[in-house]
Amino acid sequence: MPENAQGTPSFTGDASPYGGGDPYADYRTAVFPFTHHADLADRRLGAGVIAANDEFFAERENMLLPGPAHFDPERFGHKGKIMDGWETRRRRGVSAEQPHPAEDDHDWALVRLGAPGVVRGIVIDTAHFRGNYPQAVSVQGTSVPGSPSPEDLLSDDVKWTTLVPRTAVGGHAANGFEVTAEQRFTHLRVNQHPDGGIARLRVHGEVVPDPAWLATLGTFDLVALENGGRVEDASDRFYSPATNTIQPGRSHKMDDGWETRRRRDKGNDWISYHLVAQAEIRAVEIDTAYLKGNSAGWAALSVRDGDTGEWTEILPRTRLQPDTNHRFVLASAPAATRARIDIFPDGGISRLRLFGSLTESGAASLAARHQELGG
Repeated sequence: MPENAQGTPSFTGDASPYGGGDPYADYRTAVFPFTHHADLADRRLGAGVIAANDEFFAERENMLLPGPAHFDPERFGHKGKIMDGWETRRRRGVSAEQPHPAEDDHDWALVRLGAPGVVRGIVIDTAHFRGNYPQAVSVQGTSVPGSPSPEDLLSDDVKWTTLVPRTAVGGHAANGFEVTAEQRFTHLRVNQHPDGGIARLRVHGEVVPDPAWLATLGTFDLVALENGGRVEDASDRFYSPATNTIQPGRSHKMDDGWETRRRRDKGNDWISYHLVAQAEIRAVEIDTAYLKGNSAGWAALSVRDGDTGEWTEILPRTRLQPDTNHRFVLASAPAATRARIDIFPDGGISRLRLFGSLTESGAASLAARHQELGG
């Protein structure tokens, strides 16, 4: 299997024409080393494809749809085959004597990340684009405060940093790229050279929130993904990822939460979290929305400060009800950087909210990291 410059598996060359049956039967992918990080381009976080120079065959917004791309071999429209992705028209040269695109000709799309952060890896998925994928791709990133328009981002004043240099990609494959730039980015520019189609875009990284915004809020959800919280580990991810528990909003269906397999021993399941920074928790929400016959029976919450040391229980083992949002006001809780929820014996929860405020030390460390990353 080919690898890119960072040693990440990559896929080059043509895919075979679709021959019927399962369209994913010959799909090429790998286990990339960065996909445990959150998807900063997740629509649930507010990401969007805000502009593209061309989307003749398929809309740019398709790139950020959740789940794998779908393929219907019989679905055609007035402009041709309808693809579940972003697809541009075929580029042409300037004359009969020069019928091919120039070397620098390319199509582009501007992506607003749902949560600004450090990008650790990018997946450009060309699923079902077998003969119409780009010859190569490249990705650039920038950090612009506020809510810039496409015109703002395309101005000469904006500095772009190369995250993925122009690199050949394969058709009907998940093309993965490790990113090493230690900077905070708010927007990406995704380029297709010279044209073609991309089914899905995933931007894995670490959320780096704006410390001034959090300071103004005062009390906020200390473990929320959009605020810089993250899952460190979980005992079981059989049915759904633990990261779902810190996504924005309430769960809308059963697999939008965290559900474990049925235990056949006397143990219990758990998730450990890293708070945005050192903080004091004052209120807790444990939601079991849409988990009706499979919600956790009981839950307990513990915290600790730092990577080692003893866990301190701040919410004792408490009975949970199915499909219910449970709220708890804490009399007191020690300053902490980690939290852990234990559920008994198994099952799941849909969301966990830990409301509180940063300590003076936590606020200072968050501001220092923001400045270090160019925020």
